[in-house]
Amino acid sequence: MSTETILYIIIAGVISIALAIFMYGYKQKQKGALRWVFGILRFITVFSILLLIINPKFKSETYTVEKPKLPVLIDNSASIGELEQNEKTLDLLKKLKENKALNEKFAVSYFSFGSEFRENDSLSFLEKNTNIAEALASTNALFKKETAPTVLITDGNQTLGSDYEFTAATFKNPIYPVIMGDSIKYTDLKIEQLNTNRYAFLKNQFPVEVILNYSGTAPVNSEFVIKQGGSTVYREKVSFSEEESSKTLNLTLSANSVGLQKYTGQILPLADEKNKTNNTKQFAVEVIDQATNVLVVSTLSHPDLGALKKAISSNEQRSLSIKKPIEAVKLLNDYQLVILYQPNRNFASVFAELNKLQKNSWIISGLQTNWSFLNAAQKSFTKQVSNQTEIVQAERNPNYGTFAVTAIGFDNFPPLHTGFGSLRVNVPHEIMLEQTVNGIATGNPLFVTMEIDGKREALWDGEGFWRWRANKFVETESFQEFDDFIGNIVQYLASNKRRNRLEVASETFYYNNNPIKISAQYFDKNYAFDNRAALNISVKNQETEKLRVFPMLLRNNYFEVDLNSLPAGSYNYTVSVKDEAVSSSGSFTILNFNVEQQFLNADIEKLNRVAQQTNGNAYFPSEWDALLKNLIENKNFQNIERSEQKVVPLIDWKYLLALIVLALSAEWFIRKYNGLI
Repeated sequence: MSTETILYIIIAGVISIALAIFMYGYKQKQKGALRWVFGILRFITVFSILLLIINPKFKSETYTVEKPKLPVLIDNSASIGELEQNEKTLDLLKKLKENKALNEKFAVSYFSFGSEFRENDSLSFLEKNTNIAEALASTNALFKKETAPTVLITDGNQTLGSDYEFTAATFKNPIYPVIMGDSIKYTDLKIEQLNTNRYAFLKNQFPVEVILNYSGTAPVNSEFVIKQGGSTVYREKVSFSEEESSKTLNLTLSANSVGLQKYTGQILPLADEKNKTNNTKQFAVEVIDQATNVLVVSTLSHPDLGALKKAISSNEQRSLSIKKPIEAVKLLNDYQLVILYQPNRNFASVFAELNKLQKNSWIISGLQTNWSFLNAAQKSFTKQVSNQTEIVQAERNPNYGTFAVTAIGFDNFPPLHTGFGSLRVNVPHEIMLEQTVNGIATGNPLFVTMEIDGKREALWDGEGFWRWRANKFVETESFQEFDDFIGNIVQYLASNKRRNRLEVASETFYYNNNPIKISAQYFDKNYAFDNRAALNISVKNQETEKLRVFPMLLRNNYFEVDLNSLPAGSYNYTVSVKDEAVSSSGSFTILNFNVEQQFLNADIEKLNRVAQQTNGNAYFPSEWDALLKNLIENKNFQNIERSEQKVVPLIDWKYLLALIVLALSAEWFIRKYNGLI
């Protein structure tokens, strides 16, 4: 407390005494004890009020001793068990917890990691992936500003995330890896990687890429086979040596049956192999019969028609025919989609037949379109045009939600030509592309999709898009992006699938080391997303008939469930909505693949490098005493004394206020009792 404050308190005391004496020693008529009581009460009141105004404060300083932190990160993945290190890991963890000297010097905290990093509660050694990089990054973020040497108990084999050696390079504190595994090199053949498409089209060939690795010194011969059920569909002899330890096989298989086709790839094991699990890998391909026939009706010869034909036919499962209106009328029912290119009065019979058959259609308009006829032939849209021409460009609508649209550079494409006028869509619709002139939106759609009573329609208002395809080839030396864009439009328009109130998205098959998630969207009767609904999914194993029910959790604008707890097998599922007679069913298969079973040894070299670049040391479990000695005797890890200074009021204002009220109340009651009021 400062000298100035003390002086103010003395002055306040003098003033309070003087005022009390003046009021009850000089002015008052009361005699004896009553005068002293009133004087003391008035002194207390005045002095308390003045203290409240002065508000004297003093500084309080406290000291605390803070131990250095010691985070212990424990690998909880299945590879620890596969390398038979789980007992050693638990034993090491027990020693850490029971060592008094270590716990007296450090504030020890325990974390486990596998697919995710979490505070340790128990260890199972069952997690299907290892993400060491995330564990190190999270620890660095938690203890970046503190002295915190880190003990990393792991085999060093990572299956998920970025390279943890690069993550360790930014680590502030030293890392002390404890290497769970031995350094013995075993002879081993394994399938390092097997890549294939998830989908294939019926009667087509689909590619398979296989990377095979050999660990050993002597030359060996083996055979790689692919089996489907009990039959072998591919076989190839392979040989390896110390110099040629890796081979990549590129092959193709035939898609002869529709549906999920399961295969097993295997490199035949050697007689002395220790780990034969990594010799086999299951994979699957869903074969789709997606033949789509598209009819283009036109009276013109135009480069746009050539661009359409090449884009649509680039997919072998799609074919396109171009007919004149008089030829097309009798053929409409043979096609899933009819494209009407720049309609005129010759299309009258075609429009009549389309309405009769309720066929999906795509109208493309341009400078040769007869809008007077087109406005009368259908009711979905109208355009009032003049004799003037308008040059327009496209701007993608980011909120278009009917199907996914990839941005392929619409803003930079050459302009299209159309008739000048206002275009109005009269039915519910979604605009994918909007017309712009010199970067300014005109308010007219360039491409718009509509769905009325299950019938899908689209309008493209602008000719010359063949230049878009050519422009994309100049930029990328490939037509692929433009062809895929047109292909997505055709795929949507050629489908007759109606929108349901409950839409469920799932894969036909999953690998059990990857996320197994099913999502769903539920819409109310107006087809607006309903986030108040409660969705459940019932999953039944086809072999054991065991039924499990999971709640689906709300994620922004969809519901989702994680089914990673299910074992490998084939399942049927039903998604249902609580208190609603709405449900959707399907099936999926979980293929067994445990990436954690692919390792024979600990990654000793990498863990040593991590220790060196962070100024730590690597140890084996048998070197526990050396690790303990290093941590306890290291003078860089010392207790830190911290001081905290606080400025606190001498007397809490609440107590002063209570004292003032009490003194004034006492004076009033005494006066009242003695008849002085």
